[in-house]
Amino acid sequence: MQPQKTIYLDNNATTRLDERVLEAMLPYFTENYANASSAHLAGLSVNEAVEFAAWHTAGLIGAKEKEIVFTSGATESINLAIKGFAGQNRTHIVTVATEHKAVLDTCLYMQSIGFDVSFVPVNSDGLLDLDLLAKTITNNTIMVVVMMVNNETGVIQDCKEIARLAHSKNVLFICDATQAVGKIPVAVEDLGIDLLAFSAHKFYGPKGIGALYISSKAKIKLSPQLHGGGQQRKLRSGTLNVPAIIGLGEACEIALAEMKADEERINTLRNHLEENLLKIEGSFINGNAQKRIYNTSNICFPGISAQRLIIALQNIAVSDGSACSSVITEPSHVLKALGLSNENALSSVRFSLGKFTTFEDIEETIERVTTLVKELRS
Repeated sequence: MQPQKTIYLDNNATTRLDERVLEAMLPYFTENYANASSAHLAGLSVNEAVEFAAWHTAGLIGAKEKEIVFTSGATESINLAIKGFAGQNRTHIVTVATEHKAVLDTCLYMQSIGFDVSFVPVNSDGLLDLDLLAKTITNNTIMVVVMMVNNETGVIQDCKEIARLAHSKNVLFICDATQAVGKIPVAVEDLGIDLLAFSAHKFYGPKGIGALYISSKAKIKLSPQLHGGGQQRKLRSGTLNVPAIIGLGEACEIALAEMKADEERINTLRNHLEENLLKIEGSFINGNAQKRIYNTSNICFPGISAQRLIIALQNIAVSDGSACSSVITEPSHVLKALGLSNENALSSVRFSLGKFTTFEDIEETIERVTTLVKELRS
């Protein structure tokens, strides 16, 4: 008996590696394997490839090559961006209740070492109340930390206005753009972002590599969190993960070239999925339906257990929350922040599509989810 094909609709958790990215990486495992910090010819050749990857990475977000620091992923980037300010005169951090755990837990750590942290609530549609944000910033605030696209609902925050508010009070704006970079246009200078974190594996690159953008205009002085050989301008020591860096650069180049076409196709599929799943009695979208990224649909099916539905779907991979906390059987903190009851939060499923999603995948998902929700309710 042939195994069932996996229908993968959990692309906000991670994405399949683009074969072109793998092809670009392979020579740096077996042929061009020299240390990029070595002074010999082989090392210099690899270093040149790393610089080229940094150029592509910077180009995707409208930055300069020297403003990019490679990390193991967005979580490390976020930690470096936030913890790097320990020891500063101002000690107040403003963030949002619906942030990813990488931000929330780092801010809780900062709280434990003496920082004051404000966790600003959101409206019922997941959008930030900018007037409330402005009132939360004080003379002691050093940074505002807000994600661009929510990983669970896909809601897009007004980062340009958030940056304007922060800068009007002489406060830095740190942005977790993990779910945005590679999917939608991100121009750091135009948006006014001071530090921005992202990961390659969210847009068809390899796992274990990401970057932190640090604005040269903002003249930011971060304390490194890793000490050692002083690689990457003494901000992040350690031998560079060259194959992964090459993969990130290639993924950035592909995303820049194909982003618009991917958006149009995926948006059509997502809308078709939603249109049909919302025919299920009582179902509704979590988060703002308009100000939302095109690949994400978080739908509540009242009266069912999302976990039971996910298990029953078998070969169809969907999620009931962030991949980083999926082992915990408790309501999503994001959905709770939107005002959902525990029951409805636990009845909500996230569908996140990608460029390898097909129309046939969506048709089968509609049929299976519709049937299973009725069965679970009965």
